[in-house]
Amino acid sequence: MNKIKKAVIPAAGLGTRFLPATKSVPKEMLPIVDKPTLLYVVEEAVAAGIEDIIIIAGRGKTAIENFFDTNYELEDLLEKSGKFELLEEIKSISNMANIISIRQREAKGLGHAVYCSKPIVGNESFAVLLGDEITFPKDSYDYVTKELISLYDEQTTSCVSVMEVPKEKVNKYGIIDFEMLNTSYKNLDILNVKNIIEKPSPQEAPSCFALPGRYVFNSTIFSHIEETKPGKNNEIQLTDAMVKLIRNEKLYALNVPNKRYDAGDKFGFIKANIDLALEREDIGPQLKEYLKNL
Repeated sequence: MNKIKKAVIPAAGLGTRFLPATKSVPKEMLPIVDKPTLLYVVEEAVAAGIEDIIIIAGRGKTAIENFFDTNYELEDLLEKSGKFELLEEIKSISNMANIISIRQREAKGLGHAVYCSKPIVGNESFAVLLGDEITFPKDSYDYVTKELISLYDEQTTSCVSVMEVPKEKVNKYGIIDFEMLNTSYKNLDILNVKNIIEKPSPQEAPSCFALPGRYVFNSTIFSHIEETKPGKNNEIQLTDAMVKLIRNEKLYALNVPNKRYDAGDKFGFIKANIDLALEREDIGPQLKEYLKNL
């Protein structure tokens, strides 16, 4: 079995929830403190051992490609200014992984975005990380993607991250139906996914375990996407393809404890900025004092 070295980050959405800012700036490039949201996602992938990162971008997202490219003029300016620490940080962005950009010509849904990576992924297994979800290690657990890849290596089957959500919020997510396995991973229950319902009502939801946007698939997912017909808004849903996958092979789920922010949501984005800023030595104390005085 080949080690998972490729990851797909869908980043072709229009970011309508952040208009007018996203009229000219990709939502994935909106900064959390002083780093673009997407960089946090890429750092998670790299920490999991990923070497090739395939970003599925849409029209008007050239800022993403430019960010991960070398900027000779900026590097020269930083060197001449003696800002060597900042220079090394900028250089490290270009060298952290092989960044491959693929254009999704039409917004045909998450399933189609993942399928766009097939020419690069080929027959290899791979990870998928949504570009507006950021996670951080918590307690004794590593990044979610790294834990999923470890579970995949152990069980040799596709697996996904899940999180428990309040019953009244299940209509915002894909919700799994599952059964418990008689085995665990690092003291976490492994769930055998039996079905997935996209954005069910509280009455329809088979559980409160939602899909927050971290997946590890073997390459058979591509054939299931090919068989998936467009649904709502003429989009090809990844969850529909996953349901087809479940009919043919196992799909496991893991609820990994982690710090998670939905940076595609305004409140989640603001919360991430505040929390991560509070952790910074350079601005944390000042921000904490400001918040106290509000």
